[in-house]
Amino acid sequence: MTGYTIGVDVGTASARAGLFDLTGKRLALATEPIQIHRPLPEYAEQSSEDIWRAVCTVVRAVVNEARIQPDTVLGIGYDATCSLVALDANDQPISISPTGDPQWNIIMWMDHRAIAETEQANAGGYEALRYSGGALSPEMEPPKLAWLRRHMPETFERAGKFLDLADFLVYRSTGNNLRSECTMGCKWTYLPAEKRWDMRLLQGLGIESILERGRAGEAILPLGSSAGTLTPQAASELGLSTRTQVAIGIVDAHAGTIGLLGAVWAGDPAPSLEKLERATALIAGTSSCLMALSREPRFVQGVWGPYYGAVLPNMWMNEGGQSAAGALIDYTLEHHRQYPALELKAEHEGVSVYEAANRVVDQLAQGLPYPALLTRHLHVLPDHYGNRAPYADPHARGVVDGLTLDASLNALATLYYATLQALAYNIRDVLRAMAEAGYQTEAIYVTGGSVKNRLWLRETADITGCRVVVNREPEAVLLGSAILGATAAGAYPDIPSAMHAMTAPEFVVEPNPAAAEYHATKFALFRELYQQHRARREAMRRFEP
Repeated sequence: MTGYTIGVDVGTASARAGLFDLTGKRLALATEPIQIHRPLPEYAEQSSEDIWRAVCTVVRAVVNEARIQPDTVLGIGYDATCSLVALDANDQPISISPTGDPQWNIIMWMDHRAIAETEQANAGGYEALRYSGGALSPEMEPPKLAWLRRHMPETFERAGKFLDLADFLVYRSTGNNLRSECTMGCKWTYLPAEKRWDMRLLQGLGIESILERGRAGEAILPLGSSAGTLTPQAASELGLSTRTQVAIGIVDAHAGTIGLLGAVWAGDPAPSLEKLERATALIAGTSSCLMALSREPRFVQGVWGPYYGAVLPNMWMNEGGQSAAGALIDYTLEHHRQYPALELKAEHEGVSVYEAANRVVDQLAQGLPYPALLTRHLHVLPDHYGNRAPYADPHARGVVDGLTLDASLNALATLYYATLQALAYNIRDVLRAMAEAGYQTEAIYVTGGSVKNRLWLRETADITGCRVVVNREPEAVLLGSAILGATAAGAYPDIPSAMHAMTAPEFVVEPNPAAAEYHATKFALFRELYQQHRARREAMRRFEP
């Protein structure tokens, strides 16, 4: 079979599309910003119409850039953040916003309005919680649906469909009211291995009516399935053909896992599922996700999952991560008084602000046995936006231990460096929790914006003690969705075969054994810092209004 496949990724702030051939070579890339609406603190909303406009723009752009005929695009795959889309009975946007404006019909993944509903769910002892690391997150859909039922009951009752954002894109493309085992299993508490819901949880939150009238879909299909072909209207808006197959949707980080982990089979004649169990995918962007696969379910307290079929049919997946990763690095830099000076330095040297900061770190580390010694008296807990894993603690907050009155550029660089390390210590903490459940991670396959940061790569390798592998294709999330598009179109018999054919490693960062003892000590202090922070919160709880 000859032709092309398109991967579409709708992230936090933009929609992107990549056009690939069937060997995984990217021929075109396009990006279009999307709107974020923040009517109140902790609220984050988007517009499905705005997102669909952006998706159409980027898909048309990559077809034009690659100079191919639309009818040679065999398949298209969509991934997106786990944001909740609400449509009325006529498929029009319905407001989920305190403003009442119908254009804001998406509660974003990072919207934390549903903290109380999350705590209610987590106190219920529901069976489905076992498959979410013991606790739901306010980023998931059941708490958000419960919030709508409680605070906007008219909207909740009037809504004709509730969809994860990836499933919305599939529905808008095909007209078929289908859902994905990935989105529904990971973000809605559906149990794909048993093909059922935990009705006690839905009834306990008062949201069982989502299962009526196709409000949560008419069927839930495994990844790699086709949802159908493009409707004439969607084909026209996307600039494609009605012959193009549309893959069942997937969560963005899970698409990245597909786009990364095929590289474990580099040089092998055929894919082997056993090898996947010794590798972990790390998707490092605004937030970050760590994804590990196994052939049997592994229960890890504080780590989401095990989810059946969330990445590959017939395999289980555990997901740990950080609610703020790249966002925390940006916050640390931008809120320091020396940030304007860092920007000037970056402009003068023709590099990013991150590389400019890295160069300051390099200068400060000259003469040290290893650079990490710079932060021996500076410790950061990176939970500024809560702890997603391994403690599933949305109330956690950030801590910086070791501050001085030094307000120089050197001080900013050192704090930035300690923050990078803190994010890596959190990754190590997640890997520790997963190892206790049976995972044996030897290598971390990475993608996302942080991969461009050489210092981040080095510290992640040194602190975790794992090889860090960077793949040939830097846009692994787009590639993962494109792989699903190729599979749905029948270009490959299954997802592993497509992964094997379309992915490859580029280079490896090995950990520095000289720094192992130092990082073991700092890691112990890192874990202690969280426990101290939690104890202080508990001590002050009785004073909460």
